[in-house]
Amino acid sequence: MGLWDVDKIEYVGRQGVKEGLGFRYYDKNKVVAGKPMKDWLRFAVAWWHTFNQGLVDPFGDPTAQRPYYRYTDPMDQALAKVDYAFELFTKLGVEFFCFHDRDLAPEGDTLRETDANLDKVIDRIEAAMKDTGVKLLWNTSSLFTNPRFEAGAGTSPFADIYAYSAGQLKHSLEIGKRLGAENYVFWGGREGYESLWNTRMKEEQDHMAALFHMCVDYAKEIGFDAQFLIEPKPKEPTLHQYDYDAATTINFLRTYDLQDNFKLNIEGNHANLAMHTYQHEVRVAREAGFLGSLDANQGDKLIGWDMDEFPSDLYDATAVMWEVLANGSIGPRGGLNFDAKPRRSSFLPEDLFRTHIVGMDTYAAGLLVAAKMHEDGYIEQLQQERYSSFESGIGATVEDGTATLASLEEYSLDKPQAELIAADKSDHLEVVKATINNYIVEALAQA
Repeated sequence: MGLWDVDKIEYVGRQGVKEGLGFRYYDKNKVVAGKPMKDWLRFAVAWWHTFNQGLVDPFGDPTAQRPYYRYTDPMDQALAKVDYAFELFTKLGVEFFCFHDRDLAPEGDTLRETDANLDKVIDRIEAAMKDTGVKLLWNTSSLFTNPRFEAGAGTSPFADIYAYSAGQLKHSLEIGKRLGAENYVFWGGREGYESLWNTRMKEEQDHMAALFHMCVDYAKEIGFDAQFLIEPKPKEPTLHQYDYDAATTINFLRTYDLQDNFKLNIEGNHANLAMHTYQHEVRVAREAGFLGSLDANQGDKLIGWDMDEFPSDLYDATAVMWEVLANGSIGPRGGLNFDAKPRRSSFLPEDLFRTHIVGMDTYAAGLLVAAKMHEDGYIEQLQQERYSSFESGIGATVEDGTATLASLEEYSLDKPQAELIAADKSDHLEVVKATINNYIVEALAQA
């Protein structure tokens, strides 16, 4: 069995209705829309939730039972987690993982001491990557957990904290290069404000952009060619975060001339907190050319905070994978990172495997459904018919840029209302939604 009392997880197909320790839909080498499933999905395990999360909530103590808890010394436990982590990766058949720097090792009294602790764990991770072939989808720097970041990092009003943040980022970028990270993520957990009365909002964003430019310059200096990503989130822990949603973040990047260096890492739960669907955020990033990678999780629509549940919503997964197929990939080097944790009542070690199986099967099923929809061209035809009036006549003049207010007025002045009403076609939207439901049922029945 190894360190975990679980065998390697295999593809078992559709055997009855009860879930077990096997994949029903994720057949990693099955070719879908011209590529193996594993290449469309590029699953990654999140170190922080999987190995560090004790399953606390605002009202309760940890419930998680983990075999490496027997190591009571923080450094011993940190090193042991590497062995447990890579066995879990290989037993799940996941080819990637992600981490924050402070997930891996305890902090010292100074940045120098902290870097030394971290490097000991990185040595072990580097060796494990060579032994297993598991790769680093992305790493990032935790500039939000420690009390020193209570007022932000790149947006802190205190210069010493800003300087410390820059030093922490420098070493984190060096680690990314050393481990061959395909991406590097920036998440502004406290880059925002609690009150505008004590905040210079433009100055804070200027400082944050300056820090991003420093990171771009240093990555070039050391030859670190990972794709830089920003992960939008509207609030929590701050009242308002500057990377509120995809559209806001894209505007920030363009405002500060960072658009050539960054793309977005979109998360489902964060989209919900911004009062958007996950598909909306992916669509905004995709159509603007900023889709970089995805965090695969979901929230509870009845609870107003970041739940980080493992994804199980087939409709949501189908919508996201439809966008991914339309894009040709998740992103230049992106993947699906399970930024998710088991519920407090799912506390056994094997629940770490079961929850990942649910998430991986959900997105594999979503890929199968979305591929069938693309194969049939259902959505493409639906949209083409809806906008067909712009292919000829007055609509074509709008498309080719020759229309003016005067020309459109002249066309419209004597049109009777009956013609305008006739031009407005029913969307049959309920039928569209039912058809998508039918695709989910039929595509998975044939899988």
